[in-house]
Amino acid sequence: MYLPIGQTMRLTLAVLLFAMLAFALSGCESRPPAPVKLSGETMGTTYNIVVVDVGDNKLPALEAAVAEALTIVNEQMSNWDPNSEVSRLNDNQTTKPVRLSTELASVISAAGTVHSKSEGLFDITLSPLIELWGFGREGGDKAVPADELITEALQRVGHDKLLRVDTTVPALSKVHSEVTVNLSAIAKGYGIDVVAKKLDSLGISHYMVEIGGDLFTKGNNAKGESWVIGIEKPEPGARAVYRKVSVSNRGMATSGDYRNAFQDNGQRYSHIIDPTNGRPIDHNTASATVLTDSAMMADAWATAMLVLGSKKGMLIAEREQVAVQFIDRDGEGFAQMESEMFRQYVQGTQVASQ
Repeated sequence: MYLPIGQTMRLTLAVLLFAMLAFALSGCESRPPAPVKLSGETMGTTYNIVVVDVGDNKLPALEAAVAEALTIVNEQMSNWDPNSEVSRLNDNQTTKPVRLSTELASVISAAGTVHSKSEGLFDITLSPLIELWGFGREGGDKAVPADELITEALQRVGHDKLLRVDTTVPALSKVHSEVTVNLSAIAKGYGIDVVAKKLDSLGISHYMVEIGGDLFTKGNNAKGESWVIGIEKPEPGARAVYRKVSVSNRGMATSGDYRNAFQDNGQRYSHIIDPTNGRPIDHNTASATVLTDSAMMADAWATAMLVLGSKKGMLIAEREQVAVQFIDRDGEGFAQMESEMFRQYVQGTQVASQ
């Protein structure tokens, strides 16, 4: 979702509800060494990590390794930190090439890939419109802006026409000096992947890493079974589970439009903005859940699919082989659609009681 890191921007998958439940249920078993849980704050949100096979890693060393990984990601990717690399990039109002870290260049390049494959519906230059509608970091009144203001803001939006990334240098050039980069819909996923790789390097093979509702799992939970994750029912004010899915060795992210919205003259406007017209989405899709090989791409694609909506999104999902489940508003209830890839990943799982 397109909000600055540090604000409520991603629907929570019911991650802890099921992942921690699996952890608790294993308590009666003799399964040394005991799993450990790490939690804290990062990127303006929270993180939760469950490590099943701690092995020879001592808890302080494990905590230090996770903290180091998250610190580096924040220093590079956080729009919430005014001193981060991406914040400095945004403050540098120039059209000349700006040198980037290899990591930031790769994330911006990945965002460009999803932008292209989603036909421009995923866009990290969307901040002018986010702020205009009152959903941004600056806050302000949430109200329908004048058409001419939307038109003006759109001049500073468009990844493909306004950003030039050279991953070999690496460097980035802005076509318009005032263009800004908002990584809120991809950076959390990237951070999860960084932590996961750190755990891999420590010889850990069974874990779950979750940041702000996005996650990556590997191996099995404490019961020796696949991690069980809940997909939230897309209802404002509710914390019910719509569906449970088994997820192992996959990144997972859900994006939804029902937590952050306002009413104007009887019409609802959500914070999910279509970068092609500068206005909040107006289709019936309430949430999109994506499974991919990495949390970063799940993060980005979940936002892209929500902006696209189920009708157009399903066509792109089948073309690009994206594992996605859509939940659409359907009268008084909900209806789901899922791509062929999603069905392959979650075969045998059940939709929760409606």
